[in-house]
Amino acid sequence: MASPSPRAPLAERIEQLLALGGPLPIVAAGDPVLRVGTERYDGQLDPALLARFVEALRVTMHAAPGVGLAAPQVGVELRIAVIEDPAPVPEEVRVARGRVPQPFRVLVNPSYEPVGSARAGFFEGCLSVPGWQAVVARHAEVRLRGEDEHGRPLDEVFSGWPARIVQHETDHLDGLLYLDRAELRSLSANETVAQRWAQPTPETAARALGFELP
Repeated sequence: MASPSPRAPLAERIEQLLALGGPLPIVAAGDPVLRVGTERYDGQLDPALLARFVEALRVTMHAAPGVGLAAPQVGVELRIAVIEDPAPVPEEVRVARGRVPQPFRVLVNPSYEPVGSARAGFFEGCLSVPGWQAVVARHAEVRLRGEDEHGRPLDEVFSGWPARIVQHETDHLDGLLYLDRAELRSLSANETVAQRWAQPTPETAARALGFELP
C-alpha cells in the first residue's frame, strides 16, 4: 500500500496511515516534518479517529521500543505526543537519574516551563536518530501544561527522568531534535555508550571526550 500523500487533508492522511496496520513507520532525521513544528490540536479528528491514532502511537512506541513518541515522528504535524516508561533500571541508575515509572499518558497541546534553575546532563537518544546518543543538559524540573486526549486539562510538575521525557517529546512538537540541545563532543554510537559510558552518570565520558556538564 502506498504511503499517505502529504497533500491530502489531515484526517484522510491519518486514516491512510492507520490502514497500513501494525506499528507505524518512524520518520528519520532529515525529513522536514520533524522541523516545521506542529498544528495545535483543536478537534481536527473525530473522537474515534483520535482514539485510533493515539493507540497507534502507543503500539509504535512499544514496538520501537521507546519511552515517548510525538506525532511528527510518524509524519503527522499535530501537537500530540505519548509517553510511558516502566523504568526497568538498577537502583543506582534510578537514584542518579531520577528515573521512576511513568504510566501511559497522552499529551495534547503540551508546553513546559522550568521550575527552578537546576539542570542535569545525561545521555539521550531518539527513535528518529537511530544508532546514536549524546549528552543533553535539560531542566531538572518542569511544569507541563496541556490537555489529555479527552480534553481534560493537564498541569503537572515533573522532575528527574520524567521531566527529560516530557521536554524531549514537547521539543519534537516545536520542530526540535535532541541534537539541537546536545553537547556534540559527547555524540556516541549506541554500542560505544553500552561499552564505555554505561555508568549511571556521564562524568567519565565528559572527562574522556572533553565536554562540560552542568
